[in-house]
Amino acid sequence: MLKKIWLLFFNTFSISMTANSGYAMLGVIKNRFVDKYGWFTKEEMEDFIALAQSCPGPVACSSTTIIGYRLCGIPGALAAVLGVILPPFIMMIVVTYFYTFISTNTYVRIFIDGMQAGVCAMLLDVVLGLFSGVRKMNKPFYYILVVLCFLIVKLTNISVFYMALICITVAIIKTFMIKRKVEAA
Repeated sequence: MLKKIWLLFFNTFSISMTANSGYAMLGVIKNRFVDKYGWFTKEEMEDFIALAQSCPGPVACSSTTIIGYRLCGIPGALAAVLGVILPPFIMMIVVTYFYTFISTNTYVRIFIDGMQAGVCAMLLDVVLGLFSGVRKMNKPFYYILVVLCFLIVKLTNISVFYMALICITVAIIKTFMIKRKVEAA
């Protein structure tokens, strides 16, 4: 178990060093823990990510806490979270110390601009992975729900949090309506 805890820490640390945001990390986390190590199935990882997105706080911390806990209990959760939060903490100390140099350096600016394309690719991978769960259900209702939610969030000032609550409520109501219909038949 100690070896798994160390691997968990090392992997979350290295992922956190290379991915630039919590959402960008999700695709890398899935590839590492599902494809490379086979610790979880793709469906389990999609469930972990969905659960992590509903928790308060950074999605990277929430998802790695869930993954670490499922893999090695509380020590695994602590190792995973520590691995995720240490790199940004260290980077912020370095950036603060060298702020004047970093903020005026042309090469640093070019590097940061170039990273944006990579982050977009990682985020697209996460979105497509989450959408594959909707696609597996193969029900027009969920396709419509995805499009409506996207449009509402994009065109109004409604928070994504409230949209998530609305979607959960709609799914619960739909489930009860189907259950009632089945019981009546």
